[in-house]
Amino acid sequence: MSASGTTSTGQVEHMLRQVTPGRYDAYEALLRALATPSTGQVWMLLWHGQAGSPDAQYGNMEVDGHGYAPCVTSAQELSASGWNRSYEVVDGVDVARTLYPDHFGLWLNPHAPGGGVGIPWLDLRRIATGLDRQPAGPLRLSEPGIEVPQFYALLAQNAHRTPAVRSLRRAWVQPALGAPYLAIGLDVYDTSPPAVDSVRSMMLQSIGACPDGLPVSTVAMSDEYDPVAMWMRASARPFYDREAHAPASAQAPAAGYGYPPAPGRY
Repeated sequence: MSASGTTSTGQVEHMLRQVTPGRYDAYEALLRALATPSTGQVWMLLWHGQAGSPDAQYGNMEVDGHGYAPCVTSAQELSASGWNRSYEVVDGVDVARTLYPDHFGLWLNPHAPGGGVGIPWLDLRRIATGLDRQPAGPLRLSEPGIEVPQFYALLAQNAHRTPAVRSLRRAWVQPALGAPYLAIGLDVYDTSPPAVDSVRSMMLQSIGACPDGLPVSTVAMSDEYDPVAMWMRASARPFYDREAHAPASAQAPAAGYGYPPAPGRY
């Protein structure tokens, strides 16, 4: 690909210059510039192959144990970097979709004084799926300190009546920008449209027990990339667990030494 579109990257470079430690507002503005097709092009450095060829491979670098693909933000920065291999010009959204599933971030202008700026893979996921759909990191996650026992009791009662629900967890989420909120982790057996509708109905029936002004969001526990779901899986015990309440007689003994297999099972 050619290096056309140099002037359109001015916004990315402008926002990049504003980013300093603790300036989460400036960092968020940089993410928005990268997520905008008209301003978000980056020059990806290719370690192998040519732009558009099947064997093209981005470069990679490791910072604090995390992988990043290096890029530059304009043809001028490409020249300043001294890179003498191939490159390709890609929209930020497209490169985010390519990198985040492999837990790779994007590092902007690593040759620059100070070493440039790294975009972790969790923020690339936000760019790929929509910045406003995910909270701005870094997140502070903890057990909820707010007492809403009526809401939890009603939610657990309604979950028990919703066969699609396996378990429920909870977390208090404090984003880098924006108001903190209560997150409910939904672990479900079934993701068919009728099951999804039943879970949505369960939440609507329960939310009335929440105090006015308390923001509540839901998180799919099956989402292996969601940082809130990852924290819940590691650190939060379910406050409702259908299988923990199942009658012991309903659980067939596992076959093993001293237990013959059930008829028809091997």
